[in-house]
Amino acid sequence: MQVKPMLKPEINPELKTWLYASGSLTQQLTDLAKGSFKVLPTQEHFQRLHFIDSQWMNMPPQHTSWVRESYLYGCDEQPWVKAKSIFPILSLQSRARIFQHIGKKPIGWFLFHRTNPNCQRRVILLEEGWTRQSCYTWHGCKFIVQETFLPAFEQFIQRKKAQENI
Repeated sequence: MQVKPMLKPEINPELKTWLYASGSLTQQLTDLAKGSFKVLPTQEHFQRLHFIDSQWMNMPPQHTSWVRESYLYGCDEQPWVKAKSIFPILSLQSRARIFQHIGKKPIGWFLFHRTNPNCQRRVILLEEGWTRQSCYTWHGCKFIVQETFLPAFEQFIQRKKAQENI
């Protein structure tokens, strides 16, 4: 039996722009959807930090974090992005505590309101799709926002590009 190396699939050029874009994804999706945007939180819970996340934020691996998972919708019935935000408890004891009580409001509206937080970014391919993970430092608080671009979003941007080429 011959084992072939698995190649990482190429990123669609239109999607690549979104994966590496700086600034507020909330605002960018709202602009793309001509003002239509909503957040549907699916889970909020406490959990221990994963080792790789604790290293990225310079936190102890046994540290507890508050996690918010949600779907982001544009102008389609299907969600465009699956979002997961990871806030270490130490961050929630500071200015970032507002994020624990925002309900259906997007994190981006608070994160980028009159600020431009420091951001480290990595792009990975998960089972659900291409994902950007951002480690933000906002008013001295560190946290991770993970955004997975779902098939409905890729289909939308491909349709939009095709319409522009007509």
